[in-house]
Amino acid sequence: MASIVRMPEVLAGATEAVLANWLVSEGSDVAVGDVLAEIETEKATVEYQAEEAGTFAKMLIHAGDSADVGTPIAIFTTAGEGEEAIAQALADAGVATASSAPAPVTEDALPPIQEPSATTEVAEQPAPPASGSRLFVSPLVRRLAKETGVDLEGISGTGPGGRIVRKDFDTRVLAADTPPVSPAPSSTETVSRSDGAGFVEIAHTGMRKAIARRLGESKSTVPHFYLTADCRVDTLLAARNEVNEARGVKISVNDWVVKAVALALIDVPEANVTWGDQAMRKFDSADIAIAVATEGGLMTPVIRGVEAMSLLELNRAIAQAAERARTGTIRQEEIEGGSFAVTNLGMFGTTEFAAIINPPQWGILAVGAASARAVVEDGQLVVGQVMTVTLSADHRAVDGALAAQWLASFRTHIENPLGLLI
Repeated sequence: MASIVRMPEVLAGATEAVLANWLVSEGSDVAVGDVLAEIETEKATVEYQAEEAGTFAKMLIHAGDSADVGTPIAIFTTAGEGEEAIAQALADAGVATASSAPAPVTEDALPPIQEPSATTEVAEQPAPPASGSRLFVSPLVRRLAKETGVDLEGISGTGPGGRIVRKDFDTRVLAADTPPVSPAPSSTETVSRSDGAGFVEIAHTGMRKAIARRLGESKSTVPHFYLTADCRVDTLLAARNEVNEARGVKISVNDWVVKAVALALIDVPEANVTWGDQAMRKFDSADIAIAVATEGGLMTPVIRGVEAMSLLELNRAIAQAAERARTGTIRQEEIEGGSFAVTNLGMFGTTEFAAIINPPQWGILAVGAASARAVVEDGQLVVGQVMTVTLSADHRAVDGALAAQWLASFRTHIENPLGLLI
């Protein structure tokens, strides 16, 4: 029986998404798990996988178009089904055309997409708009045009009802002998003040808005408290050098830190939790979010089951996740979950800082740079390599004593790094 594929809720709480690109064509046979499309969210381009097998019979929206979550976006059929099955599936979904004969699904036949349009204009065949007339443009193309300065006047849209979609935009860019430009924050002209100083206004990207919203909510609604510890890392630095030389790899200090965080969560299982309005969720494995700086802002891909990984496996997993985050190809499930996060600014020379929790995770460890400091050892003043870490904890999920117990366990692991190799 023909079935409807609907726009998924790829980002929690989202009501609308942009179908950035179809990765299958009409008539293709699709298996469960095959990637159907790329869907653009505030933070990433997410691959949407097929949840059932069948034939990809018809696409109902085009690449570059936005649609409400739950809107029909495609139709699947099984062997032997034809146009009648497609028409019936459309009718069952409430998006059948007025004619009983199968007909192309136009934008006005679908549940409303959140963009102003006039029914009579949408029904017209694609044609270049007259100068000064209203342009029908997908949200993605409208944003790209604003950010790159491309003039959309005169473009013949090939989307539903003549809407200008991503491929039309790319065609215009190529025709102008201008290489495609990656989306970047748009800015206004430099404005000069009377005192001679100037400034530019840089528009917020979707990712920056999402970061601002989530962290603002976290700082204002989550009762943060902070614990700081100085860790001796002379042995760790020596062990790291030996391992890297022996294996010909470049395992970072951060890899050792993440492994120590995971083992501390296993040592103190009461701290391996996330907070919920009705209950806390307790985990039996350590899934750790790693803060990665990207061009658009901070992302936190989650590495699963860190306690069972070797340092080499962990190094590869973190490097691959960071690369996908920076190139915008990370999947939505890779940035969800985890009970704890690690953020490290030591490579910039920062010695100590505090971070903001990313709910529902209960904590985040801010890691500073290791540096030579005066320490007391067996009653004598000596020089040692010391790394300061600051734990930000959610007091709703973890009390002070439990957080201190977890931090003590982390410090034990990081100061006795040979145990991290087992």
